[in-house]
Amino acid sequence: MTARRDDLPAGKMNPIGITIAAEDARQADVAALMEEADDYLRTLYPAQGNRPVDVDALSAPGVAFLAARRNGSLLGSVALRPIGPGHAEIKRLFVQEAARGCGLGRRLLATLESEARLRGIDRVSLEVGIKQPQAIRLYRSFGYRDCGPFGTYRLDPLSLFMTKRLAP
Repeated sequence: MTARRDDLPAGKMNPIGITIAAEDARQADVAALMEEADDYLRTLYPAQGNRPVDVDALSAPGVAFLAARRNGSLLGSVALRPIGPGHAEIKRLFVQEAARGCGLGRRLLATLESEARLRGIDRVSLEVGIKQPQAIRLYRSFGYRDCGPFGTYRLDPLSLFMTKRLAP
């Protein structure tokens, strides 16, 4: 059964018409979305616990940057950054507040996992803050499991590290 616009919970965005595609991250609206994400994280964590993401880093060779848009408006994004043979890191899954609650985060994550498989990635890892229970629930629902720090990360009491083996 398809939800009609008037069947959606109050304040929830209708997901119809939202597209997800690979894009160049060096766009003004992407920079604005990353700033919005950084602002949100600053409300949750002390300055030393924040790791702002540079838009140029999301455009580096080998990085997959996916954007979710409706009628050209950027609603959310996520990136996949290679960190070793067959291993990549999920970076900055973020959905604007107005677009939350319609499954867009799930769609972005599923699309990113598909892109990882196409690139021959069989393991994806991520770092998420412990004060983001919705994000942690999302990752656990996709089969992500706790792991130790990876790449250049170090143990941090405000961070949770997770990983998942991707089936072919």
